[in-house]
Amino acid sequence: MNVIAVALAHIAQVATFAPAEREHIPQVAAPAAPEMSPTAVPGDLAALPELKFRRRRMMPRALSSFVRDEVAAKRCEAADNRLRVNLAVLVAADGQLRRIHPQAIGCPTVEQYASGVMLSMARANLSPVGETRWFRTSLVFEWQ
Repeated sequence: MNVIAVALAHIAQVATFAPAEREHIPQVAAPAAPEMSPTAVPGDLAALPELKFRRRRMMPRALSSFVRDEVAAKRCEAADNRLRVNLAVLVAADGQLRRIHPQAIGCPTVEQYASGVMLSMARANLSPVGETRWFRTSLVFEWQ
């Protein structure tokens, strides 16, 4: 008999007990609501602190060529030859990047590309933060 069948049989048996008999059945407390895990992706990026870098990050124009090509191929939409991608970044207490979560802009290829660009920019460029926590940052791709 599998576990589900055993549980259902036990429930059916308990349901037939008289009220007085039910009082002697050990009660199992419902599990407490889980606390927000530091690895759970936050819903509101605006509420997060801004990610700070040790050294100024440079955004070479050449990095925008992929985004320009995605827009030209009509796989993404951008206004004024400019596209911004907001990112939630999970940084460990020691300053190591743990996760990057791009905010959806309706263009998955550019969202993932922005995550890779951010990974490169943040590598060995973040200070220890004391505790594992989420930060916000953004990348702006511009082209002519």
